[in-house]
Amino acid sequence: MSVTRQSGETDGVAQLLDDPRFELMPFDSFADEMDELPTGATIAITTSPQLGLDATVEWAETAAARGFDVSPHIAARYVRDVDHLDEITRRLTDAGVTDIFVPGGDREEPIGEFDSAYALLDALDGLDHEFEEIGITGYPEGHEFLDDDTLADAMAKKAPYATYIVTQLCYDPEAVVEWVEGVRDRGVELPIEVGIPGVMKYDKLLSISRKVGVGDSVNFLKKTTGITGFIRELVGSRGRYTPDDLVEGLAPYADDPDYDIQGLHVYTFNRTEDTESWRYGVLDE
Repeated sequence: MSVTRQSGETDGVAQLLDDPRFELMPFDSFADEMDELPTGATIAITTSPQLGLDATVEWAETAAARGFDVSPHIAARYVRDVDHLDEITRRLTDAGVTDIFVPGGDREEPIGEFDSAYALLDALDGLDHEFEEIGITGYPEGHEFLDDDTLADAMAKKAPYATYIVTQLCYDPEAVVEWVEGVRDRGVELPIEVGIPGVMKYDKLLSISRKVGVGDSVNFLKKTTGITGFIRELVGSRGRYTPDDLVEGLAPYADDPDYDIQGLHVYTFNRTEDTESWRYGVLDE
């Protein structure tokens, strides 16, 4: 369906989609996924519960050698100790990596001495590393196991070590905007990359969303059109979700310094070909 946009909104959409960060998972398909991305694109590489940090670091080295800007996830609960952290940072800096992202990680029990992103960031600060950019996580819809005050306190502790924030997956632009306003009201001034889903079949995306704890956003998808409209959209799109509405909802804030939205972080779930086809199509409109 063709959508008519106002000029300011069109500019905001183009600004957001011009040079996003693409998140890939370190699976066997990684090499093929890289082939679908623009030369020199920024690739975030997750930590896999099945493969651990070794796969993340190895693919970071490979992608950096191919000329991509790389931001590997160094998930705290997957790092054994300071020596392990030092080994990881040295391998990454030797590969020319200057940007890392530090989440807590989705293990219930850490494999070593780091039980939180803050603990790892504090240890990292004592090492001789050369990272120019360090990202931390933001939660527009909260966290399944942590209340809002705990999340706010954690961000306040991590922010001095970081240079940017990446939000968890969220489908509701109003929820993202309200969350950004709350972050700014608390005095956190780090630029923010908004996490959005790439193009994917609805059933797969909804399954992933539930696993990563974005149930409110799943409800939002249904709430915006109602159940009947949701089913009609599901069928009419041949079962494929595209983030047009989400990007358009964020577009008015793309160039607003009070919000300082640095760009988009696209959760591709290793479906980059479909996502890139959609992105180029929007930019060509």
